[in-house]
Amino acid sequence: MRGRTLTAAVALAVATALTVPSTAPPASASALTRTLAPAGPVALAAPDIAVANVQAHLAQFQTIAQQNGGHRRAGSAGYTASVAYVKAKLQAAGYTVTEQACTSCVYRSNNLIAEWPVGPADQVVMFGAHLDGVSAGPGINDNASGSGVLLENALVLAQQRPTMTKRVRFAWWTDEEQGLNGSEFYVNSLSATQRGYIKGYYNFDMVGSTNAGYFINRITSTTAAPLKAYWDSLGLQPEENREGQGRSDDYPFQQAGIPTSGYAAGASARKTSTQAAKWGGTSGASYDPCYHRSCDTTSNVSATVLNRTADGVAYALWQLAVGGGTPAPCTGGEAVGNGSFESGTTPWTASTGVITNATQQPARTGSYKAWLNGDGTTRTETLSQSVTLPAGCTSYSLAFHLHVDTAETTSTRVYDRLTVQIGGATLATYSNLNAAAGYVARTLDVAGYAGQTVTLTFTGTEDASLQTSFVVDDVTLQAS
Repeated sequence: MRGRTLTAAVALAVATALTVPSTAPPASASALTRTLAPAGPVALAAPDIAVANVQAHLAQFQTIAQQNGGHRRAGSAGYTASVAYVKAKLQAAGYTVTEQACTSCVYRSNNLIAEWPVGPADQVVMFGAHLDGVSAGPGINDNASGSGVLLENALVLAQQRPTMTKRVRFAWWTDEEQGLNGSEFYVNSLSATQRGYIKGYYNFDMVGSTNAGYFINRITSTTAAPLKAYWDSLGLQPEENREGQGRSDDYPFQQAGIPTSGYAAGASARKTSTQAAKWGGTSGASYDPCYHRSCDTTSNVSATVLNRTADGVAYALWQLAVGGGTPAPCTGGEAVGNGSFESGTTPWTASTGVITNATQQPARTGSYKAWLNGDGTTRTETLSQSVTLPAGCTSYSLAFHLHVDTAETTSTRVYDRLTVQIGGATLATYSNLNAAAGYVARTLDVAGYAGQTVTLTFTGTEDASLQTSFVVDDVTLQAS
């Protein structure tokens, strides 16, 4: 969260909040969905977001900081690596992902925008968090916590693939710590029509504080209602986020007339005795004792608070943008064409001579196979095919048989490699160390690419001496 406070108070928009029944809190988000479903089409039950998965994202952000000077400040190598990590996850899940260069930022760097390409494009619900931190430390509560919560929610939405009543857009902002510059640049880049498409913006900044408060931006607004409903169901008695008013990325949206809300767990302000009585923790101490300090690491995040935030985001997302009905069924079947190579080269694209019936390396079945390398000279050869994975299935398995034959004599050193990629991401790498008599069955999980058209690629690289042959046959990609 940005360090300085605005000189003018931000007016709070007052609206009627969603009324929560006076019965005992539901045992789960699913029960809450059934209890609080709005009029009209009934939303499907929101999923439970695994806090362990969110924590894994936070650990990755900390590793990125450690490998890049100890921080993830906007414009730094740590920030750029953070963007790359989030972007790769989202692209693999099927999002439309763009990087927006913030040319007016103090530290020129990129916003990351990801849109789930389902639902009406003129009815957008937007969820955002700043991805940058300060240079004092890795910035895990501020704000890998909000970034990780949104990333995992985005991935779960892609896995569930529900029917959508609105378009969902996620954003990870740069240069927040220098003055909300990334989000302001984005809002200013929108036309009046594009701004009108955004029906609500939800911001998540510092959502795992160890001496936490439970705060909601514009808590009495209609926009805040689903966030408040979920925390009310847990008996948390949330309060207005007064400390954060005008200090995070919801402010540029609010100034542009877009309805806003969001969760926060508190920064450097101190917990009152009344708050400690209802929320626990230490009265008189800061909500986040490591705010903008080097100790803002994964140890500075409460798993309980993080979990309550992540599940509240899922509940709000499902209430706002997910409709009833059954997602499209799995069509199943085979995605790879001519996987046995017996029907010529189509639809494969391959280096000259890779698809062959040469007898020096026999096929596993039939007469043809794909034989990469085996020349004993510096050489790269490729084999690729565009494949479309159907949506709605529970299993996606890439399988092939691989024979590795080598003249290399080492048992410890890699000289020649075969890399298997899909959608530009590496699934597996094999080398001269995998040499064996006959073919070995290989199976790889590609569920992360459900509903996408991606390129499957085998790339063989060989050095200048002693051949290694990578022979591939009977390639399948089955969805079921």
